[in-house]
Amino acid sequence: MPAFRAYGDGGCLVSAPAELSGMFCRGAGGVVQVQQQRKRSLVAASAVAAAAAAAEYVRASKKARQPAQPSLDALPDECLFEVLRRLPGGRERADSACVSRRWLALLASIRASELGHHATTTAPPLPDLNEEFVMEDDSSSSPAADPAVERALEGKEATDIRLAAMAVVAGSRGGLERLAVRGSHPARGVTDQGLLAVARASPNLRSLALWNVPLVTDAGLAEIAAGCPKLERLDITACPLITDKGLAAVAQGCPDLVSLTMESCSGLGNDGLRAVGRCCARLQALSIKNCAHVGDQGISSLVCSASATLAKIRLQGLNITDASLAVIGYYGKAVTDLTLARLAAVGERGFWVMANANGLQNLRCISVTSCPGVTDLAIVSVAKFCSSLKQLCLKKCEHVSDAGLKAFAESAKLLENLQLEECNRVTLVGVLACLVNCSQKFRALSLVKCTGVKDICAAPARLPVCKSLRFLTIKDCPGFTDASLAVVGMICPQLEQVDLSGLGEVTDSGLLPLITSSESGLVKVDFSGCKNITDVAVSALMKAHGKSIKQVSLEGCSKITDASLFSISENCAELAELDLSNCMISDSGIASLAAAKQFQLRVLSLFGCTNVTQRSVPFLGNMGKLEGLNLQFCNMIGDHSIASLEKQLWWCDILA
Repeated sequence: MPAFRAYGDGGCLVSAPAELSGMFCRGAGGVVQVQQQRKRSLVAASAVAAAAAAAEYVRASKKARQPAQPSLDALPDECLFEVLRRLPGGRERADSACVSRRWLALLASIRASELGHHATTTAPPLPDLNEEFVMEDDSSSSPAADPAVERALEGKEATDIRLAAMAVVAGSRGGLERLAVRGSHPARGVTDQGLLAVARASPNLRSLALWNVPLVTDAGLAEIAAGCPKLERLDITACPLITDKGLAAVAQGCPDLVSLTMESCSGLGNDGLRAVGRCCARLQALSIKNCAHVGDQGISSLVCSASATLAKIRLQGLNITDASLAVIGYYGKAVTDLTLARLAAVGERGFWVMANANGLQNLRCISVTSCPGVTDLAIVSVAKFCSSLKQLCLKKCEHVSDAGLKAFAESAKLLENLQLEECNRVTLVGVLACLVNCSQKFRALSLVKCTGVKDICAAPARLPVCKSLRFLTIKDCPGFTDASLAVVGMICPQLEQVDLSGLGEVTDSGLLPLITSSESGLVKVDFSGCKNITDVAVSALMKAHGKSIKQVSLEGCSKITDASLFSISENCAELAELDLSNCMISDSGIASLAAAKQFQLRVLSLFGCTNVTQRSVPFLGNMGKLEGLNLQFCNMIGDHSIASLEKQLWWCDILA
């Protein structure tokens, strides 16, 4: 309390704070009165404070005398474990998992076989909680699907806590059957503890995919091997801490493994593959990509051991030699699909021996990418000795020429599908020779980015007629123009699907002969990037094939206007998908589409159609069968109009 001092002349109390100066009067009598009032206030305040302190003391005393409330958290882990495993059902276990991380960890450590006999098999819906340590429902799952059967964690959602919570709830339904972990939280990513929870709760797990999960080690795979003996499919991608030891544990614990995928795993090598071949007698599919320590010994051992069942093999970016292909050719009696990519150490001899070993009698599809050993001799040998071959796909095979392609077509008696991509030594002469000599079952031809496929000065005296060809793709071949396209129209009269995307030099003059020569009726056409075709060709297409055509793509055809849409509206009854991205259409064309009563249009893309305005919104709203609509970069349609359209077509997936 500040000291007060009065001057003899009756002045103010100068030691009082400035904001209190108005409370004091001049004169000694006033000062005394104020001092008395101040004393009474202080006494009252002291009494109130004392009473509050006494009340608090009484409350504290009563609380101290009350016995402490019992808590399960006071139990040691062993006792709490026994309590939690006797919970009667899935709802109780799910609720208990939300109590604390300690409870969740204990629940996750309970094996399915250790649950009390009172536990029911009826599980609750998955809890939708925001706490980090509880499981959240997977938004990608269908509401009608059983959420405990197939689950996925991606990116930052992939943590041990979420995985454990998922396993606890799923355990009430018999556990997970399929699990995929794609990515990992940067600070709290999935580790062996998360896989331990899955292994304990999901003895019926059949499929496990681990993509880019850097903290999982052999110990985690060993837990899966011990707890999930029914595992059939294992996919390990970019998991650097997993080694042959972990893969061997899976092979020993999961003898029913039918599919194995390994990609970019530096710790996996030959020993793990030997263990798989030794223990997994039912293996049907093998895919190995970019695993530096996998060599001939591992591939040979596995193929030899699984020769009776192994049907699909994919080898990419491996340090294997001709020896591995020789073993595949001799022991691959069950192989139907073979994919070989970027095998730099495999030469022509390897492919020749593989074919001549005469073991690939059931081979139906072979795909080869960037393998320098693929030559004319190699593909002819495959055609001669692989009698069941139906599909050949060659990508970036620079040593294959017209002569090899012709000889291959002559020997492949059952060939149905030929795909060539960036095989630049193949020319149109070789393609025509292939069509002359192909089998009667040949149905599909694809030429993509083949710079050698271009116009020829003189066509053969006798053009082939390939009535069996139904699907034709000539894509991004810059030298292919009108003259070549007219030839194609004459030799392929039964085409149903045509993809000419990226042929910027093709005009109406080349397209019209193809349209008029088609006898069976075109069903699907893709002219994306054919910037020189006009309404003339599109109108001719619709008049000739309007009754059969179902899919049309005119993306990037900048000369297409409303005239094409008028023709589509008048002639097409079965059209289901139409792509008009970056075309010069307007509201009038959209109106004509909406007015066509016979239309079956399901998907419409108007991406980048800048002449389409908000006037088209009522017309689009009347197209009640639309399921997909792309209005991105239609800048003349405002957000308000799009919102109105979304309410009107509430069932339609609208991109804007």
